[in-house]
Amino acid sequence: MSGKTFTVTRTEQEWRERLTPEQYEVMRRHGTERPGSCALTYEKRAGTFSCAGCGQPLFVSTRKFESGSGWPSFFEPLIGSLEATQDRSHGMVRTEVQCSQCGSHLGHVFNDGPPPTGLRYCINGVALIFTPE
Repeated sequence: MSGKTFTVTRTEQEWRERLTPEQYEVMRRHGTERPGSCALTYEKRAGTFSCAGCGQPLFVSTRKFESGSGWPSFFEPLIGSLEATQDRSHGMVRTEVQCSQCGSHLGHVFNDGPPPTGLRYCINGVALIFTPE
């Protein structure tokens, strides 16, 4: 993770104990889940999507859309919930998004989303916890 200090901090051992192996790989080691492998990609109920690492609310269901990418997609996060950094892995430049409270990797944001923002936050479902209304 970056050298920034976050509100929620844990040792690597504490992260390993808190997260599943797949969550740890995605959220702490910048991995990616297989597209279409998470049920939250298809979640349509009203509710809130929060960080699986610290519980901070990140997105609401009214800002979710079906992008066809195989990952949960949103056009706008809750204010102050995300931070962005440049990701140069895989031979391309992308904008990575992390939880602003614990720094966990969530996914990436792209400029090919729907109105009103034109953004697509492509988020690993294993990094999210859904709470229905």
